[in-house]
Amino acid sequence: MKLIREEIESVKFITEERGGKKALYIEGVFLQGNIKNRNGRMYPMETLRREVGRYNESNVTTGRALGELGHPDGPTVNLDRVSHKIVSLKENGSNFIGKAKILDTPMGQIAKSLIGEGVKLGVSSRGIGSLKPTKEGFNVVGDDFMLATAADIVADPSAPDAFVEGIMEGKEWVWEGNTLREQIASETKNKIESLVTQKRLEEHKLSLFNEFINSL
Repeated sequence: MKLIREEIESVKFITEERGGKKALYIEGVFLQGNIKNRNGRMYPMETLRREVGRYNESNVTTGRALGELGHPDGPTVNLDRVSHKIVSLKENGSNFIGKAKILDTPMGQIAKSLIGEGVKLGVSSRGIGSLKPTKEGFNVVGDDFMLATAADIVADPSAPDAFVEGIMEGKEWVWEGNTLREQIASETKNKIESLVTQKRLEEHKLSLFNEFINSL
């Protein structure tokens, strides 16, 4: 499975006051289905609907739907980079409208400062899944798609992102023992298994283990 990200810039930042306290929110389209996006990918609505339902139940309703500031380099959420909490994600036509509260974390404070200074920000969804090419020249996201976060906050989402996309999407991700790791974990395991029947296992297993550790 590959790391897949989609950026959307049509979001707005709103301030709400409750109990005398002001809070800053992001609101807008977080996900889009049944349409070929500018990255040449299309998400079937049934795939998004299923995955958003799972994400809402396991993350949003439990207060664990977090997002980061910037472009993370993997499918997991890094707590030291969390800037906001997604509080709602609802289907509206072929779109999923989200709302996220900017938190008083270090990254959240940076996001607030950027917004206050008029910096143009957008959101980027992040997940993993397989891609199936079509005759029309675009890729359809497979039904194994899993949403890591509905929205990271990114700067200038309309700018070309070929460099970052090339690095991030070039990695393969696999599930092993309920743990998500890069494909290199699976490759290392296969190498070790291939050496089991050979006398070279002892001399190679340490170097293979170090190779795996250095890749994490």
